[in-house]
Amino acid sequence: MPGGYLPIFIYLAIATAFVLVLLGVAKLLRASAPQPVKLEAYECGIEAASDSRGRYTVRYYIVAILFVIFDVETIFLYPFAVRYHALGWFGVAEVAVFIAILVVGYIWAYKKGAFEWV
Repeated sequence: MPGGYLPIFIYLAIATAFVLVLLGVAKLLRASAPQPVKLEAYECGIEAASDSRGRYTVRYYIVAILFVIFDVETIFLYPFAVRYHALGWFGVAEVAVFIAILVVGYIWAYKKGAFEWV
């Protein structure tokens, strides 16, 4: 039984060796002369105006998280679309309840002011 895994281990060893050899060759061939100009942040040819660790408003993160949550929730509609004929009206009712819950979530977020930028 372990003999069946031998080609896999050989392949992993060759792949690992290949990556390590290429990284070593790249380290030997690359130019390594760090200068203050090279270490600066690059912003489309314009000098950096401020520190890149600036503070952002919390609303930005709230909107981003809400987008991810509601976007991922809509992915759950895909299985329904695939099995639409097999689910019948029961599936339509389930999706209607699911979308109603999403709409209630959007209304709640809107009333809390999560979508206002000012």
